[in-house]
Amino acid sequence: MTEDKQQLQNFLDIATEAVLRAGVVLKDHWGNLKAIEEKGGGGDLVTEVDKKSEAVVLQVLRDRVPHHPILAEESGQLGKTENSEYLWAIDPLDGTTNYAHNYPVACISVALLINGKPCVGAIYNPFRNELFRAALGLGATLNYRPIRVSSTATLSNSLLASGFAYDRRETLDNNYAEFCYLTHLTQGVRRAGSAALDLAAVACGRFEGYWERGIKPWDIAAGIILVEEAGGRVTAYDGSPFVMNSGRILATNSHIHSSLSRALLDTPPLDQWAKGIPQ
Repeated sequence: MTEDKQQLQNFLDIATEAVLRAGVVLKDHWGNLKAIEEKGGGGDLVTEVDKKSEAVVLQVLRDRVPHHPILAEESGQLGKTENSEYLWAIDPLDGTTNYAHNYPVACISVALLINGKPCVGAIYNPFRNELFRAALGLGATLNYRPIRVSSTATLSNSLLASGFAYDRRETLDNNYAEFCYLTHLTQGVRRAGSAALDLAAVACGRFEGYWERGIKPWDIAAGIILVEEAGGRVTAYDGSPFVMNSGRILATNSHIHSSLSRALLDTPPLDQWAKGIPQ
């Protein structure tokens, strides 16, 4: 292993330590929440567990890489990004609404971006004891075993995942039409409520593709490197290079990428569904 790869492995081990420690917090508070708040309206929830989990991740990073800047969902920007090639992106509890309702689809996601590109990622779902890890050039694993995207080559044989942004009640650009249309064209679309776990599922072949709008860097950074290292592809909706702060992502097993991209761009307006199923 080259020195660069050894450094990436060290960063991956740090991310792993962070998500595993935070996973203890999620399990310890399961079913015993004392405070559930709404931030910014629209049903975007935050609990004391989000904050406690984030504190654990931040402590690990401060101990291991004290000079690296951090972008955390609850704490925002920490440290100076100027003249630093590194940025850690943290989602301490992806799937807060699920967690608040005792629905065990939630995880911790920790990623390292180097010069703006996700290069290291760890995602841990403590309720299924599933640890996803990946680093640039080192491959992707589930519980330390290599994973690959699926080989399904047609949209009609695919199972997809997606979600809805918190502003879905205030905008017509809310993903409803796309969700209906892709459900019609495929074997189904699932909405689990965790972008990180959706991307991890693409990486290990459970889903063929995933798309979403209104997402933040901390939601998807770790999942992106997982998908790419597992042989998948990540772009904008139209197939152009992905932009981290764009809020829109398309991730697939690569085989259905063009057809899924085309379907997203060709989705009929939602009002047409009242007149019959668009072909």
